[in-house]
Amino acid sequence: MRIIAGQWRGRRIGAPAGETTRPTSDRAREGLFSMLASRLGSFEGLHAADLFAGTGALGLEALSRGAAFCTFVEKDRKALDILKANIAHLGAAESSEIRAQGVEHAPAPARPCDIVFIDPPYGAGLASAALERADSWLAPGGWISLELHREGPGLPAGLEIEAERRFGKARVILLRKAVAAGKSAFGE
Repeated sequence: MRIIAGQWRGRRIGAPAGETTRPTSDRAREGLFSMLASRLGSFEGLHAADLFAGTGALGLEALSRGAAFCTFVEKDRKALDILKANIAHLGAAESSEIRAQGVEHAPAPARPCDIVFIDPPYGAGLASAALERADSWLAPGGWISLELHREGPGLPAGLEIEAERRFGKARVILLRKAVAAGKSAFGE
């Protein structure tokens, strides 16, 4: 597995052996970040969160492309060890926070996130709870990337589907948090 673009383009990152952690494929990650780039223009200065982080591939890709900070949430011990090693390997410790806990228990970060990546284990029924949690983490106008295998959960109020694509078994849905009247996205 490798970082697709940005300052760490082509750098390899590790993944734990076995079936417990299922990293987003390079192809799906490339497609997702292409979808995001066409909407955001740039990742410069954004704050991100990578829920069910596993290897951290999604959050690290965002940091590589210019995001200012990423909060990684993961509870699996083997995945946490790989995540920590990947962050150290890329020199991303200063722009990262690792929370060794379940997504359902993770409090929102001090600064709202511009983008939240959600890639729960397939078939575990965790997407709905993660969407509820992520919605409270988002800045107005913020984005959620949700990766699923099959049909998705119902959406919390205030989230709208902006795009949806399939990459092999992965179904990637981009959601956006509605902006309150009179305010623009990202506080501008």
